[in-house]
Amino acid sequence: MSKRNTQNRRHQIVAQLQAQGEVSVDQLSKEFDTSEVTIRKDLSALEKSGILLRRYGGAVPLPKDLISDSSEADDQKVSKKKKPIALAAAARIRDHNRIIIDSGSTTGALIPALNSKQGLVVMTNSIKVANALLELENEPTLLMTGGTWDPHSEAFQGQVAEQVLRAYDFDQLFIGADGIDPERGTTTFNELVGLSQQMAEVAREVVVLIESDKIGRRIPNLELPWSNIDTLVTDADISPQIKADIERHGVTVVCATMDK
Repeated sequence: MSKRNTQNRRHQIVAQLQAQGEVSVDQLSKEFDTSEVTIRKDLSALEKSGILLRRYGGAVPLPKDLISDSSEADDQKVSKKKKPIALAAAARIRDHNRIIIDSGSTTGALIPALNSKQGLVVMTNSIKVANALLELENEPTLLMTGGTWDPHSEAFQGQVAEQVLRAYDFDQLFIGADGIDPERGTTTFNELVGLSQQMAEVAREVVVLIESDKIGRRIPNLELPWSNIDTLVTDADISPQIKADIERHGVTVVCATMDK
Protein backbone atom coordinates (compact mmCIF):
# COMPACT_ATOMS: atom_id res chain seq x y z
CA MET A 1 0.00 0.00 0.00
CA SER A 2 1.31 3.46 -0.87
CA LYS A 3 2.38 5.98 1.74
CA ARG A 4 -0.39 8.33 0.55
CA ASN A 5 -3.08 5.68 1.10
CA THR A 6 -1.69 5.02 4.56
CA GLN A 7 -1.82 8.70 5.47
CA ASN A 8 -5.35 9.05 4.12
CA ARG A 9 -6.53 6.04 6.08
CA ARG A 10 -4.99 7.40 9.28
CA HIS A 11 -6.61 10.79 8.76
CA GLN A 12 -9.97 9.04 8.41
CA ILE A 13 -9.34 7.01 11.56
CA VAL A 14 -8.66 10.22 13.49
CA ALA A 15 -11.83 11.80 12.08
CA GLN A 16 -13.89 8.79 13.16
CA LEU A 17 -12.32 8.82 16.60
CA GLN A 18 -13.20 12.48 17.07
CA ALA A 19 -16.77 11.88 15.90
CA GLN A 20 -17.45 8.63 17.78
CA GLY A 21 -15.22 8.91 20.85
CA GLU A 22 -13.71 5.48 20.24
CA VAL A 23 -12.82 3.07 17.41
CA SER A 24 -12.28 -0.68 17.23
CA VAL A 25 -9.70 -2.66 15.26
CA ASP A 26 -12.37 -5.04 13.95
CA GLN A 27 -14.61 -2.22 12.73
CA LEU A 28 -11.76 -0.33 11.03
CA SER A 29 -10.40 -3.49 9.41
CA LYS A 30 -13.76 -4.19 7.76
CA GLU A 31 -14.38 -0.58 6.79
CA PHE A 32 -11.01 -0.07 5.11
CA ASP A 33 -10.85 -3.65 3.77
CA THR A 34 -7.42 -4.25 5.25
CA SER A 35 -5.88 -6.56 7.83
CA GLU A 36 -6.16 -6.07 11.58
CA VAL A 37 -2.33 -6.07 11.69
CA THR A 38 -2.29 -2.97 9.45
CA ILE A 39 -4.92 -1.23 11.57
CA ARG A 40 -2.93 -1.94 14.74
CA LYS A 41 0.12 -0.38 13.09
CA ASP A 42 -1.98 2.67 12.23
CA LEU A 43 -3.17 3.00 15.83
CA SER A 44 0.36 2.50 17.16
CA ALA A 45 1.72 5.22 14.86
CA LEU A 46 -1.06 7.60 15.87
CA GLU A 47 -0.46 6.86 19.53
CA LYS A 48 3.25 7.68 19.14
CA SER A 49 2.22 10.98 17.55
CA GLY A 50 0.20 11.82 20.66
CA ILE A 51 -3.17 11.69 18.89
CA LEU A 52 -4.87 8.76 20.61
CA LEU A 53 -4.52 6.16 23.33
CA ARG A 54 -4.65 2.49 22.43
CA ARG A 55 -6.70 0.09 24.48
CA TYR A 56 -7.62 -3.56 24.06
CA GLY A 57 -9.33 -3.99 20.67
CA GLY A 58 -9.20 -0.35 19.62
CA ALA A 59 -8.42 3.20 20.70
CA VAL A 60 -9.82 6.27 22.46
CA PRO A 61 -8.82 9.96 22.26
CA LEU A 62 -5.76 11.02 24.23
CA PRO A 63 -6.69 13.16 27.26
CA LYS A 64 -5.98 16.80 26.44
CA ASP A 65 -3.73 17.29 29.45
CA LEU A 66 -1.37 14.61 28.10
CA ILE A 67 -1.05 15.91 24.53
CA SER A 68 1.60 18.56 25.18
CA ASP A 69 3.58 16.24 27.45
CA SER A 70 3.76 13.49 24.82
CA SER A 71 4.94 15.81 22.05
CA GLU A 72 7.68 17.22 24.30
CA ALA A 73 8.83 13.69 25.12
CA ASP A 74 9.13 12.84 21.42
CA ASP A 75 11.30 15.92 20.84
CA GLN A 76 13.60 14.87 23.66
CA LYS A 77 13.97 11.33 22.27
CA VAL A 78 15.23 12.39 18.87
CA SER A 79 17.28 15.57 18.75
CA LYS A 80 17.19 17.89 15.78
CA LYS A 81 20.65 16.70 14.73
CA LYS A 82 19.83 12.99 14.91
CA LYS A 83 17.03 13.18 12.35
CA PRO A 84 19.13 14.50 9.44
CA ILE A 85 21.97 12.14 10.39
CA ALA A 86 19.52 9.23 10.22
CA LEU A 87 18.12 10.40 6.86
CA ALA A 88 21.62 10.72 5.39
CA ALA A 89 22.45 7.21 6.58
CA ALA A 90 19.18 5.77 5.24
CA ALA A 91 19.96 7.21 1.81
CA ARG A 92 22.80 4.69 1.60
CA ILE A 93 20.41 1.73 1.93
CA ARG A 94 19.10 0.05 -1.21
CA ASP A 95 15.98 -2.06 -1.58
CA HIS A 96 16.52 -5.71 -0.53
CA ASN A 97 19.65 -4.91 1.49
CA ARG A 98 20.53 -7.07 4.48
CA ILE A 99 21.42 -4.72 7.33
CA ILE A 100 22.24 -4.69 11.04
CA ILE A 101 20.95 -1.90 13.28
CA ASP A 102 22.68 -1.70 16.65
CA SER A 103 20.96 -0.41 19.78
CA GLY A 104 20.95 3.32 20.50
CA SER A 105 18.88 6.48 20.06
CA THR A 106 20.74 7.69 16.96
CA THR A 107 20.44 4.35 15.16
CA GLY A 108 16.82 4.17 16.34
CA ALA A 109 16.13 7.45 14.54
CA LEU A 110 17.01 5.63 11.32
CA ILE A 111 13.96 3.38 11.43
CA PRO A 112 11.18 5.74 10.23
CA ALA A 113 13.26 6.46 7.12
CA LEU A 114 13.18 2.75 6.21
CA ASN A 115 9.49 2.79 5.33
CA SER A 116 10.32 3.65 1.72
CA LYS A 117 12.68 0.66 1.38
CA GLN A 118 11.41 -2.65 0.05
CA GLY A 119 12.51 -6.19 0.83
CA LEU A 120 14.83 -5.35 3.71
CA VAL A 121 16.24 -7.98 6.06
CA VAL A 122 17.16 -6.38 9.38
CA MET A 123 19.12 -7.92 12.25
CA THR A 124 19.19 -6.18 15.64
CA ASN A 125 20.15 -6.84 19.25
CA SER A 126 17.70 -4.21 20.55
CA ILE A 127 14.11 -4.87 21.61
CA LYS A 128 13.27 -1.19 21.06
CA VAL A 129 14.59 -1.32 17.50
CA ALA A 130 12.74 -4.59 16.87
CA ASN A 131 9.42 -3.15 18.09
CA ALA A 132 9.86 -0.04 15.93
CA LEU A 133 10.62 -2.19 12.88
CA LEU A 134 7.44 -4.19 13.43
CA GLU A 135 5.43 -0.96 13.16
CA LEU A 136 6.69 -0.20 9.63
CA GLU A 137 4.18 -0.47 6.82
CA ASN A 138 6.65 -2.22 4.49
CA GLU A 139 7.19 -5.05 7.03
CA PRO A 140 10.93 -5.83 6.74
CA THR A 141 12.10 -9.31 7.68
CA LEU A 142 13.26 -9.09 11.29
CA LEU A 143 16.10 -11.12 12.80
CA MET A 144 17.15 -11.00 16.48
CA THR A 145 20.55 -11.91 17.88
CA GLY A 146 19.30 -13.24 21.20
CA GLY A 147 21.95 -13.55 23.90
CA THR A 148 22.42 -12.12 27.39
CA TRP A 149 20.48 -8.97 28.29
CA ASP A 150 22.72 -6.02 29.17
CA PRO A 151 20.80 -3.32 31.11
CA HIS A 152 23.47 -0.68 30.42
CA SER A 153 23.10 -0.81 26.64
CA GLU A 154 19.49 -2.07 26.82
CA ALA A 155 20.40 -4.74 24.28
CA PHE A 156 21.47 -8.36 23.97
CA GLN A 157 25.19 -9.07 24.21
CA GLY A 158 27.48 -12.04 24.76
CA GLN A 159 28.71 -15.19 23.08
CA VAL A 160 25.30 -16.46 21.98
CA ALA A 161 24.58 -13.21 20.14
CA GLU A 162 28.04 -13.29 18.54
CA GLN A 163 27.55 -16.88 17.43
CA VAL A 164 24.21 -16.05 15.78
CA LEU A 165 25.82 -13.21 13.83
CA ARG A 166 28.55 -15.51 12.47
CA ALA A 167 25.88 -17.52 10.67
CA TYR A 168 24.95 -14.55 8.44
CA ASP A 169 26.47 -11.96 6.16
CA PHE A 170 25.15 -8.43 5.73
CA ASP A 171 25.45 -5.52 3.35
CA GLN A 172 25.65 -2.84 6.04
CA LEU A 173 25.97 -2.25 9.77
CA PHE A 174 24.55 0.94 11.29
CA ILE A 175 26.03 1.61 14.69
CA GLY A 176 26.36 4.54 17.10
CA ALA A 177 29.07 5.38 19.64
CA ASP A 178 29.52 7.16 22.96
CA GLY A 179 32.48 9.04 21.54
CA ILE A 180 34.99 9.37 18.71
CA ASP A 181 38.75 9.42 19.13
CA PRO A 182 40.06 10.95 15.87
CA GLU A 183 43.22 8.88 16.20
CA ARG A 184 41.79 5.50 17.25
CA GLY A 185 38.12 5.15 16.26
CA THR A 186 34.82 4.83 18.12
CA THR A 187 34.83 4.65 21.91
CA THR A 188 32.28 3.52 24.47
CA PHE A 189 31.57 3.52 28.20
CA ASN A 190 30.45 -0.11 27.89
CA GLU A 191 33.18 -2.71 28.37
CA LEU A 192 31.18 -5.24 26.32
CA VAL A 193 32.51 -4.52 22.81
CA GLY A 194 32.70 -8.06 21.44
CA LEU A 195 29.28 -7.96 19.76
CA SER A 196 29.98 -4.62 18.06
CA GLN A 197 33.21 -6.02 16.67
CA GLN A 198 31.44 -9.16 15.46
CA MET A 199 28.75 -7.04 13.77
CA ALA A 200 31.48 -5.16 11.91
CA GLU A 201 33.12 -8.40 10.81
CA VAL A 202 29.98 -9.76 9.12
CA ALA A 203 29.05 -6.50 7.31
CA ARG A 204 30.49 -5.31 4.00
CA GLU A 205 30.03 -1.64 4.97
CA VAL A 206 30.23 -0.31 8.52
CA VAL A 207 28.38 3.00 8.97
CA VAL A 208 28.80 4.94 12.23
CA LEU A 209 26.11 7.49 13.12
CA ILE A 210 27.13 10.11 15.67
CA GLU A 211 26.51 13.76 16.54
CA SER A 212 29.54 16.01 16.10
CA ASP A 213 29.60 17.09 19.75
CA LYS A 214 30.64 13.55 20.70
CA ILE A 215 33.72 13.69 18.48
CA GLY A 216 36.86 14.19 20.54
CA ARG A 217 35.49 12.44 23.63
CA ARG A 218 38.36 10.07 24.43
CA ILE A 219 36.53 7.40 26.41
CA PRO A 220 38.87 4.57 27.54
CA ASN A 221 37.15 1.63 25.81
CA LEU A 222 37.91 1.39 22.09
CA GLU A 223 34.94 -0.14 20.29
CA LEU A 224 35.79 -0.10 16.57
CA PRO A 225 39.16 0.99 15.17
CA TRP A 226 39.14 3.09 12.00
CA SER A 227 40.33 0.06 10.03
CA ASN A 228 36.91 -1.53 10.69
CA ILE A 229 34.86 1.55 9.73
CA ASP A 230 33.91 2.58 6.19
CA THR A 231 31.61 5.57 6.67
CA LEU A 232 30.98 8.15 9.39
CA VAL A 233 27.68 10.06 9.21
CA THR A 234 27.55 13.17 11.39
CA ASP A 235 26.19 16.71 11.30
CA ALA A 236 27.63 19.75 9.57
CA ASP A 237 29.07 21.15 12.83
CA ILE A 238 32.12 18.87 12.61
CA SER A 239 35.29 20.95 12.30
CA PRO A 240 37.11 20.81 8.93
CA GLN A 241 40.32 19.75 10.69
CA ILE A 242 38.71 16.83 12.53
CA LYS A 243 36.93 15.79 9.33
CA ALA A 244 40.26 15.76 7.47
CA ASP A 245 41.93 13.81 10.30
CA ILE A 246 39.26 11.10 10.13
CA GLU A 247 39.35 10.93 6.33
CA ARG A 248 43.11 10.23 6.49
CA HIS A 249 42.18 6.87 8.00
CA GLY A 250 40.34 5.99 4.76
CA VAL A 251 36.91 6.71 6.22
CA THR A 252 34.22 8.50 4.17
CA VAL A 253 32.73 11.34 6.23
CA VAL A 254 29.14 12.34 5.36
CA CYS A 255 27.93 15.64 6.85
CA ALA A 256 24.15 15.86 7.15
CA THR A 257 22.64 19.34 6.95
CA MET A 258 19.72 20.41 9.10
CA ASP A 259 16.54 21.74 7.54
CA LYS A 260 16.09 25.45 8.10
